Amino acid sequence: MKTGVAYLPLHGGKAPRWLFEKMVKLSGAVLEIMVMDKGANEVLKYLSNPFWFQAFGCVLGFDWHSSGLTTTTCGAIKEALKERGRNLGLFVAGGKGKTSRKTPDEIMRLCEETGLSEGPRLIQTSRLVAKVDSAGIQDGYQLYHHVFLFTKKGKWAVIQQGMHEVHQYARRYHWLSDAVDSFVDTPHNAILSNHRQQAILNLVDHKSQTSRGKIITLSGLLPDKLIREIKKIDTLSLPRHHPIYAKTFHPSRLEKTLLKTYENPPDSFENLLLTRGVGPKTLRALALLTEVMYGKPPSFDEPEVFSFAHGGKDGYPYPVDSKTYQTSIETLNQCIQQARLGRREKIKGLKALYSFMKRNPVPSDESLSSSFSSRHPTSSEGPSQPSHGATAP
Repeated sequence: MKTGVAYLPLHGGKAPRWLFEKMVKLSGAVLEIMVMDKGANEVLKYLSNPFWFQAFGCVLGFDWHSSGLTTTTCGAIKEALKERGRNLGLFVAGGKGKTSRKTPDEIMRLCEETGLSEGPRLIQTSRLVAKVDSAGIQDGYQLYHHVFLFTKKGKWAVIQQGMHEVHQYARRYHWLSDAVDSFVDTPHNAILSNHRQQAILNLVDHKSQTSRGKIITLSGLLPDKLIREIKKIDTLSLPRHHPIYAKTFHPSRLEKTLLKTYENPPDSFENLLLTRGVGPKTLRALALLTEVMYGKPPSFDEPEVFSFAHGGKDGYPYPVDSKTYQTSIETLNQCIQQARLGRREKIKGLKALYSFMKRNPVPSDESLSSSFSSRHPTSSEGPSQPSHGATAP
């Protein structure tokens, strides 16, 4: 399981109320069975995997590749865990837009309610992860969604998403506590994308290590000196391909921010990111200064099989099958009730069925048709097609 980044196109519309209610029930049942079987900490590993999360959204019946899959799936998970979370030891804070800004308060409330003393550390982690993907990596995507998941043991995962105003693509970032050796040195283990764009400023790439050190040095200098250097650079004609432009800096605003870092010099790049007021423009200015004053350029490198069980909201590959959806919910809830009574035979049965299907995959419609034709060469018609579209791989 690796953390990473996924790209999704922007689609309009939203999940109808009846579908979202089913998503809440099904996601809650699935997560409860997974926690019973694997434990809450292991479930975080699945949620931090971009492929698994995408497949989970498809199973819940949402658009298979739209930006709304992230926000709606996370919303369903959060709603489901409002009732189940305490018993499962799995909690969710944050969300989309204004709700994302309530993440610290929600983390603290959940910690106080459950007796977890990790509140301050988890809040700082939430802030730092958001700062890395909005300022440490400047890729043109503006974060608008931030969900923070954690367990009673203090393990955590983050699912956040940004939107690129020009390309109309969303970029989803996955984080996992166990997979992060450093927040500011190549924290994403995998980047999953076929969407190419212009060069970006990546201050958390390992190749930016020297640049990060010089940025810390500059942040502790007198602001007057730095502002003078910025104004000098503003008169230069920078190469067109260079992603840092001095004309985007406002010296007066920069001076106020740099005064904070001068009065309280950060001792690490992490603490610089956590400094109030230090955002993308401040870091771009300091990165440009390190290149001009020290000849140390930062990195501009990009940090770079699921199935449909119930259909999709947009009718692809077929409309949501409400009857089958309800049967899935009821089946999983029956498994949960039996497991709570100490009878785990049904959960074992589901795992056995999964193992059987891996050894004996369901043939596709195309192979079924080919097989039918070979056995009935005189027939002018193929086999009757399933009413719900393509068979899931």
